[in-house]
Amino acid sequence: MSKRLKQVAEFLLENPSIVALETVANIAAEAGVHPSALIRFAAAFGFDGFSEMQQLFRDKLVEHSTSYRERVRLSYDRARSDGAPAVLTSQKIVDEFVEGNALSIHQMMDTIDVNDIECALDLLEKAKTIHVVGVRRSYPIANYFVYALRQIKKRAFIVDGSSSMKQEHADILIPDEDLLFAISYTPYAQETRDVLLTAYNANIPIISLSDSRLSPLSSLSNVFFEVKESEVRGIRSLTASLTLVQSLAIAFASRLEIPKN
Repeated sequence: MSKRLKQVAEFLLENPSIVALETVANIAAEAGVHPSALIRFAAAFGFDGFSEMQQLFRDKLVEHSTSYRERVRLSYDRARSDGAPAVLTSQKIVDEFVEGNALSIHQMMDTIDVNDIECALDLLEKAKTIHVVGVRRSYPIANYFVYALRQIKKRAFIVDGSSSMKQEHADILIPDEDLLFAISYTPYAQETRDVLLTAYNANIPIISLSDSRLSPLSSLSNVFFEVKESEVRGIRSLTASLTLVQSLAIAFASRLEIPKN
């Protein structure tokens, strides 16, 4: 890489927010290079143009935005820069979310292996106690799964993100009796990874749900479910994940009700 392109690379790495939100001319001025250097940099990595590469920075900025209002604002800014209308009707928003969620569920149907479902059910049935960990965005799924397991009279507890709760569970995990069900999406929560590693080192069976085979949960799990959620206007859904844990709970309940020969 030439000296000029290295200068572009350093600026992009150190100023991702500027790269996501500013025009090519402004980014070039901030970086101290000619706009053509940004275009050459993007081409060097196989992009058709700088705007295509810039989209990666915009997506990452939306992903890490702390509030829904901020994500919506960023999505509107991105829509305007792409020439789309800034104002949407309520019906259009509903249609976008329904369509996105439907697509993510159909995609899950094509990627979930029935053998993984059966292996997960075997582990759930064998375990005397199921510990479910999921913080931040993952918490609603974790909380629902615990609720569903308790409804079918299965002993289940949720592990929250507090240090005291994590230590408490680390002390009571029992091999051959307990199971950990872990849920985490990018950016992967360190709290969940800590609990997962504790269970792994204690030889506790692990079922995990995440959004990529590259997730840190994958390599430590006995059964791993990859679920790709839809993202509409910077808001990531939980519909497919909820569908999966509901399916697991009902399939587990059905298995318990069917007499063994």
